Amino acid sequence: MPTILGEVKRYFRDLGWSVRVPRSLQELAASVEDVIEELTGELGRTPTTNEIAHRCDVSPERVLEARAAISAHHPDSLDRPTHDDELEPRAARLSDEERGYQRAEHAADLDRMLAPLSDRERLILRLRFEEDLVQREIAAQLGVSQMHVSRLLRHAIEKLRDTRD
Repeated sequence: MPTILGEVKRYFRDLGWSVRVPRSLQELAASVEDVIEELTGELGRTPTTNEIAHRCDVSPERVLEARAAISAHHPDSLDRPTHDDELEPRAARLSDEERGYQRAEHAADLDRMLAPLSDRERLILRLRFEEDLVQREIAAQLGVSQMHVSRLLRHAIEKLRDTRD
């Protein structure tokens, strides 16, 4: 019986943690639990953190860390509200939409898609679609006719369509 009990305890000690906790902290957590039971019986009340630390011969901070590590055995749901009187789940407070990632992904995709174009074609597309200039304004900047800008735009867009297929 003691051998089986020892094996079961060892299994839960080593593999029963939801979050990987260092072995020294696991052992300290077990010691802290035992000391809490002993001191509760001796004192007739719940022992303080300092009393537990003194008995375990560790700092109060280590006792608090060990007691927090005990909760790693039982994960808490992110769908459960933080407090009983709230309806919002914990996950809503932890997550936030980061728009910068999406912008960076779009910029990388756009760079990859525009790679087959010449510098001049990229410039014309940027002036037309990023800076929202009309063909007449683009023609004035480049020193060409508006008709030529129209042809260059059409050619660049066709080139993009061909590389997409």
